[in-house]
Amino acid sequence: MRVNRILLSAALVVVALVIQVSVLARLHLPGAVPDLLLLTVLGLALVYGHTGGALIGFGAGLLADLAPPADHAAGRYALVLCVIGYLAGLAKPETGRLKSATGPMAVVVVAALGSTLLYAGVGALVGDTAARHVGLGGLLFTSALYDLLLAPFVVPGIMALARRAENDPLAETGAGAQGTDISSGWLSGGTGLRIGEQKNGLRVKAARARVARAGRIKGVKRL
Repeated sequence: MRVNRILLSAALVVVALVIQVSVLARLHLPGAVPDLLLLTVLGLALVYGHTGGALIGFGAGLLADLAPPADHAAGRYALVLCVIGYLAGLAKPETGRLKSATGPMAVVVVAALGSTLLYAGVGALVGDTAARHVGLGGLLFTSALYDLLLAPFVVPGIMALARRAENDPLAETGAGAQGTDISSGWLSGGTGLRIGEQKNGLRVKAARARVARAGRIKGVKRL
């Protein structure tokens, strides 16, 4: 991985982990806890691809395994986020643009459910049966719900930062194009609105107005 990728990913993961442990884990919500670390890995994987997603997921999970108040075997969450980061990276758009919120939202839901199941499965292999007492069904529902509600405020911003650090041409086209790609895709994806299409329509109308005005001027000169 490039140096700028490593530095940005490390900074985002550390910030996400601190917020996760100091704020989100103390909300005492019913069921699961909103997984900000998972959303951070997803946002970076959708920009860096499956290899970067797997490496970032492994590092983020290992850091979470070692950070207090972790009460499980080290490497357990690292394995989970490594797999999730790899699979999320496979969903990276070929053009790099997100035209709709449907795909990323589906990735978030599948990742939330998959990480919970995988974490419980690995725990069962090592003798940790805590998920049975809490209720796996409730954990699956609440984890998907919380992550889905938090995702629009986290994933687009992380993707934007990753593209800027990567010197991605999509990030250099300006804030308007970036807003079209990320913000409108997540926040307006279900409405059918396309800011880019609106801009193109305005340009076409302006061009037609200029042509008509030029035609009127020529007609006056002829008279």
